[in-house]
Amino acid sequence: MEELELLAAWREPLTVAAQVLLILILAWLAQRLVSRGITGLGSRYSLLPAEILVPLRGLLRWIIIGSAMMLVLERLGVSAEVLWTALTGFAAVAAVAFFAIWSVLSNMFCALLIFGMGPFRIGDVVELLDVADKPGIKGRVLGVNLFYTTLEDQGPEASGGLLQVPNSLFFQKAVRRWR
Repeated sequence: MEELELLAAWREPLTVAAQVLLILILAWLAQRLVSRGITGLGSRYSLLPAEILVPLRGLLRWIIIGSAMMLVLERLGVSAEVLWTALTGFAAVAAVAFFAIWSVLSNMFCALLIFGMGPFRIGDVVELLDVADKPGIKGRVLGVNLFYTTLEDQGPEASGGLLQVPNSLFFQKAVRRWR
């Protein structure tokens, strides 16, 4: 009698564990079949170059893994509606945050490029040109930090002030340089 009660107590968790294992095995098999199928299509028909096949395989693999994880979580008692709401909410917040810090990250990355590539040095006179035949922002480079390059104003109407130019502008416009 006691063995039947013990078996009844473990029946539900064992059933769920077996279902989760079956979902994971099927997802692994589906991923392997899709990957081999895409590779076979790519080798048989030269219409799809390798530059498209590799990201396509990766995208489909993540779709299969994500779907399997959603099914596993649903079998474990998590509502699919709650998961979808959480996922879309996280994606929306991540997108807003990415766009909010895009200009900051852009200037920081451009500062690294300025330090690494050395398109100009401290002491050089640089001019940012909108159009090749019109004068732009011109000045002697006094310093470069993660966000701005500081120039001593030497433009046509120079006031002797300092100009702080966002680093990203040096990669968006033509730059004339004098040593």
